[in-house]
Amino acid sequence: MQVVKNFDENKKIKIYQKKLGNNFSEQRNFGLSKAIYEWVLFLDADERITKDLREEINSVLIEDKKSKRYNGFFIPRRDTIWGKQLNHGEAGSIKLLRLARKGFAHWQGIVHEEWIVDGNVSALDNYILHFPHQTISEFLKEINFYTSLRAEELFERKEKPSVINIILYPKAKFINNYFLKLGFLDGIEGFIFSIFMSFHSFLVRGKLWLLWQKK
Repeated sequence: MQVVKNFDENKKIKIYQKKLGNNFSEQRNFGLSKAIYEWVLFLDADERITKDLREEINSVLIEDKKSKRYNGFFIPRRDTIWGKQLNHGEAGSIKLLRLARKGFAHWQGIVHEEWIVDGNVSALDNYILHFPHQTISEFLKEINFYTSLRAEELFERKEKPSVINIILYPKAKFINNYFLKLGFLDGIEGFIFSIFMSFHSFLVRGKLWLLWQKK
């Protein structure tokens, strides 16, 4: 909160507040509506931009003034947990659309939201630094919140999980992250991350199954 107050003292920066309401796309679209420049870059509170990424963004936007070729850019992201940067597994291959031209993009999805761009998109080379789940207790608290929202979203879409799906999908998720995507090369941190992602998948499907039982 103190960081926000420090920004508030800078008269060149405007801060808007809006209750989340458990809808992340609505929140991001609200922020998007307040942007006043041609290009918008989205960052979460636990993300940071590297110097190389900043320079690459400046370069592509300068080039865009001439070409007007793209309306959005995917940016790679690297997770760091307990001081270890993950370069393999799911975390090592993720790219997110985070830079886009205003007026050509909107967010959709209650949770695990996506920025949908109308027009051509490209990808940058340098990455965003991500620092999620720095403690086990933080992970458990966050995963409980996000999986509940995701289960409710799938329930509203009338998706039904089977018992086999609840059991096998998390196992397949672990095998994919740890073995096929070489998560084991990230050491014990890669193993724990793979377990985390499998547990996330299990909770979503388990909670979705419980919602259908209550209906």
